[in-house]
Amino acid sequence: MNKSPTKGETPAQKISARIKELPGWRGETLAKLRALIKLADADVVEEWKWNVPVWSHDGIICTGETYKEKVKLTFAKGAFLEDPAGLFNSSLDGNVRRAIDFAEGDKINERALKALIRAAAKLNSSKLH
Repeated sequence: MNKSPTKGETPAQKISARIKELPGWRGETLAKLRALIKLADADVVEEWKWNVPVWSHDGIICTGETYKEKVKLTFAKGAFLEDPAGLFNSSLDGNVRRAIDFAEGDKINERALKALIRAAAKLNSSKLH
């Protein structure tokens, strides 16, 4: 039986529990994304909101949702971020959020993703949006 996150756990423990309960590629992908987020921003704060992992730095950077066919990083202010590598591939018609859907077998552009994380943290710190 899979163990879902419980109330007494810290956000980091809840995220670890979520990763552990996900079978195969989805857990591996979420774990890899989490590691890249933490590498990109040493001051990132892990939170647990809406029953999903949330990474923040002076505001929400992104959430990490998992679905049967994808792992999704939703950037809270993605519409305001430069995306020269074209990582955003979901929620493109919204006024604020943008997302990246990762399917099984997708290669993660680590360099571009870390740059996007840093840009989101910088935007949050600037208080412009």
